[in-house]
Amino acid sequence: MRAFERDLRLEMLNSLLTTPHRQLEKVAEVHKEMRELDPLFYAHLAVWYHRNGDVRDHKEVFLGNLLVSALPEHRDAGYVLLQDLPPYQVARVVDFMKQQVGKVPRSTRTAVRRYLTLRERDAHRFDRAALRGRDAMKHLYATLHIKPGGRADKILFKAEAPPNSLAAVLKLVAQAKTPEEQARLIVTHDLPFTVAVGTIKRITPVVLVALVNAMSPQEVINNLGALKARGALDHADLKALIDGKLAEAAKHGRVSALKAQVASEAVALDAETTEKLRQVTNAQIKKRGTITRATALFVDKSSSLEDAIELGKRVAALVAGISTAGLVVYAFDSMPYPLQASGKELTHWERAFQGVKANGSTSIGAPLEAMRLKRQRVEQIIIVTDEGENTSPYFVDAYEAYRKDLGSAPSVVLVKVGQATDHVERQLQARQIPLETFTFAGDYYGLPNLVPLLTRPSRLELLLEIMETPLPVRTDR
Repeated sequence: MRAFERDLRLEMLNSLLTTPHRQLEKVAEVHKEMRELDPLFYAHLAVWYHRNGDVRDHKEVFLGNLLVSALPEHRDAGYVLLQDLPPYQVARVVDFMKQQVGKVPRSTRTAVRRYLTLRERDAHRFDRAALRGRDAMKHLYATLHIKPGGRADKILFKAEAPPNSLAAVLKLVAQAKTPEEQARLIVTHDLPFTVAVGTIKRITPVVLVALVNAMSPQEVINNLGALKARGALDHADLKALIDGKLAEAAKHGRVSALKAQVASEAVALDAETTEKLRQVTNAQIKKRGTITRATALFVDKSSSLEDAIELGKRVAALVAGISTAGLVVYAFDSMPYPLQASGKELTHWERAFQGVKANGSTSIGAPLEAMRLKRQRVEQIIIVTDEGENTSPYFVDAYEAYRKDLGSAPSVVLVKVGQATDHVERQLQARQIPLETFTFAGDYYGLPNLVPLLTRPSRLELLLEIMETPLPVRTDR
């Protein structure tokens, strides 16, 4: 049982590298197994990930499972965490519970009722929630048969916006005769970009300035495509305003590193804006921790492993950006290819990998043997591979020679790509070599989830940190 539980924890951590993209059933089974077989670890992992993770889908599955736990302290933790979510996520948690768990317990209904009641008590807070998540709010009241208060009922279900509500202000914006009047209303009432932009028929630079001013750094990143489509990046004053928001995003506490990275790749932006987004990504990733162990990265370039090469560039940039102890990088097939970059950014590593093409047979031990001969001592090795090793020197043999010759036993992290086997990991386990495995499913969105493992001296320390994360306690009883 101990070995099985250990593997299940690893599988749980591994699943955090995947991004379900709102297909929660893809990770639901692993979450369910962990909840049932190791509920204590699962609850602490859920709270830890809520604070440290980026992938919303996982947060929702964690929360849904906490709320149906047999342990009251776990349900209470879910109750507390639910209160911080935006309406659309609360609705997704409820739907996940209905569809994947098969029930919504009374305690969850109480949690959602509390969530809605707290927002109804604060008119401004309710109005903003209703503007951003109108359909989700209506769904929560209806699906859980919760009766809305009089004001909430008018705004959501009867389209009778009270004069002092943001819904009424939105009508005034639509009716305003001049861009200046629209801008004044937007600034005065801090209207959300995504809501206001759908109301205004003609968006002028004056209105765009007001909208950008009202946006948070994260909202600017999320809506760069829409801003570009409306000419905001071609207007000098607007561009300066957007640049200021991006500079603020690098320091801001509530900005997703992943969103900045995805935005820089999804939208055709000028070089300056792209660089600012990369700075945001790097700054936010650095907040997760620093790698203090000398690290080696081996990237499999054997036949048909173009995906490994592309992933290797990104892992190199990720590690280089937060390492204080040095990074050694090799691409390999049946021989090692040492790679060096002129800087730490992804663009630098893309240039370093320019001549690396996928072909040849596979010797994962070749780069480690090269390091032994060069006396390059490291404390951890990351290997991006499909484990299809078929040529000597084999990794386990090279590892033993490296350990004996240099007196160092680095931990190993296998990042599996493509149609990966478990050939190498079984050999490493048989020799009791410290090992972690992660399966990369083609989604770069989850890569920063590697950081907690790489910045801790050992997996045990990461597990202890997770277990020491306190469960939130209800204070409303």
